[in-house]
Amino acid sequence: MTSPAPDGIPPFEFRQTLGRFASGVTVITAADGEERRGMTASAFVSVSLTPPLILVSVDHRAQMHALLSRPEVERFGVSILSAAQRHLSDHFAGRPGPEEAVPWFTHEGLPLIGGSVAQLVCRKQEVIAAGDHTLYLGLVEYARYTDDDPLVYFRGQYHELV
Repeated sequence: MTSPAPDGIPPFEFRQTLGRFASGVTVITAADGEERRGMTASAFVSVSLTPPLILVSVDHRAQMHALLSRPEVERFGVSILSAAQRHLSDHFAGRPGPEEAVPWFTHEGLPLIGGSVAQLVCRKQEVIAAGDHTLYLGLVEYARYTDDDPLVYFRGQYHELV
C-alpha cells in the first residue's frame, strides 16, 4: 500500500493500479473540415441517463485535444470497438503497423467507425480542465448498437469476453 503523498501517487503506480480496471475500447472521432480524425480512448464513461450524458478524457498532447478544443467543433463521435477491431485501436493509438482501411461512415456529417459495437454522436456540453487532460462532457444525440462482443482492455493488453 502506498503512503499518502501531497501530490498523489507517482504516475507509473497510478497507471499500473488503474490498469486493473477492465474497460472497453473506444475511438473518439470528429470532423476537421473535410478530414476525418480519430483517437483511441479507454477513458470513456456514462455520466447520466436523463439527460443522456457521457464523458471522454483527452490528453493535452493529443491532436484530438486541439481539435475538440476549437469552439466551432460542437460535436464528436464515440465508437465502441468490437472484439474484431483490435487493429483499429492500434491504428488510432498511433502504434506502428500496416496501414488500415478504416470503415468510416458518417451520420449527419460526423465520422464514425463502421462495424463497431456501438456508435454515439455527442454535442459538447461542457469542457473541464483536469490535470494533464481535458474532460469533454457530451449530450448523446444519436446512438446505434449491435449485440457483438466488445474489445476489452485490461492490464495493458487486449482481451475478449469468454
